[in-house]
Amino acid sequence: MKELSEEEFKKLGNPSIDLEEEKEEQNSFLLDSYNNLLDILKKYVDLREEYYPLLSLWIIGTYIHLDFPSYPFLFFNAMKGSGKTRLLKLVTYLSKDGELLNSLSEAVLFRTKGTLGIDEFEGLNRKGGEGLRELLNSAYKKGCKVKRMKKKKTMEGEEQVVEEFDVYRPILMANIWGMESVLGDRCINLILEKSSKNKITKKMELFEHDFLIQKTKELLIKCRLCCVVCPQNIYMEWNDYIDTNDIYTLTTQNNTNNTSTITTLTTPNHINYTNPLFKEIDQSGINGRHLELAMPLLIIAHSISQEIFQSVLETLKGIMEDKIQADFSDSWDVSLIDYVSQETSNNFKSLTDITNEFRQFIQGDEEINVKWVGRALKRLNLILQKRRLGRGREVILNIQKAHEKIRMFK
Repeated sequence: MKELSEEEFKKLGNPSIDLEEEKEEQNSFLLDSYNNLLDILKKYVDLREEYYPLLSLWIIGTYIHLDFPSYPFLFFNAMKGSGKTRLLKLVTYLSKDGELLNSLSEAVLFRTKGTLGIDEFEGLNRKGGEGLRELLNSAYKKGCKVKRMKKKKTMEGEEQVVEEFDVYRPILMANIWGMESVLGDRCINLILEKSSKNKITKKMELFEHDFLIQKTKELLIKCRLCCVVCPQNIYMEWNDYIDTNDIYTLTTQNNTNNTSTITTLTTPNHINYTNPLFKEIDQSGINGRHLELAMPLLIIAHSISQEIFQSVLETLKGIMEDKIQADFSDSWDVSLIDYVSQETSNNFKSLTDITNEFRQFIQGDEEINVKWVGRALKRLNLILQKRRLGRGREVILNIQKAHEKIRMFK
């Protein structure tokens, strides 16, 4: 029997409330809201077709994001004249308590509530932006608090008291130049191209006078989606599913010459899939933080229809695969793992030789030196043995570990 949400359990004691009838009504509100959002987005912005469902679900999720343990940021990498400001303005207007800003400070981030859109969001890595960057890196996940001291007048005079703020909120950003890697890892990244559709680009942005927009915002408020979606229950069921379905077994074998290893992935025969939703998510290959970002949108999509869920799952899978490939290309750590995974020698090798070969592997980078390589190999657990000789340090590389690690990126 499916576990009831707390609100549903309370309503069981009221004979005047028909839970099934109310759920049908809420599901109707949810479906109507979703379809309306698709129509609104297609009316005002020109996007890739697979982005419209994704954005519609994200907007719906802003009304219940507090019920999820995390909620993905959206980042639009947009060329000049692509309509990113219009898109940000429209999405924030449709979202729960949305507001569009051209700049952001720490105080604004933690002293305000609601959905936050940030246009021309650049220069986060500049000196002085460390505090804001740290807060943003945590704001996609529930539970991050900011504490500040505040003066309070008392009978004895003034005293310092602690004020606590929650930074968890839906955020969408856009710029031309791209996002720095750590914050970008919290985002679903979408590409916005310049439109040639005059039917869209010539429209004025009179969102507050658009009847369909106003009607949809009313529907979103009426939904009370927590009764429909029950994210807490689904996350608990997902964890139980993972605990009871040890899906993949990693098997490593040495070849006959003992010079390389072969790693295979097998699926046990005893697995008993009890939830089709979980099975499809699990078999998609989305994992780690990518799964953390995708899960809220997938849960909402599944609450609307199986067809929408499957379509959005494929879209997210493609976006996450592109992201993994980009990370693979850009990250020195991942490139070093890749280099070691292709090594064939199990003998001692000097760090100088490894550094020179790695530079050739990544087609040269003068910032890569012996000191960085030595520390990176140790941090990534890619050293089996080490020794110091008169001509420098030598190591035996952990090729098997590199094979295991590189599978996460390829």
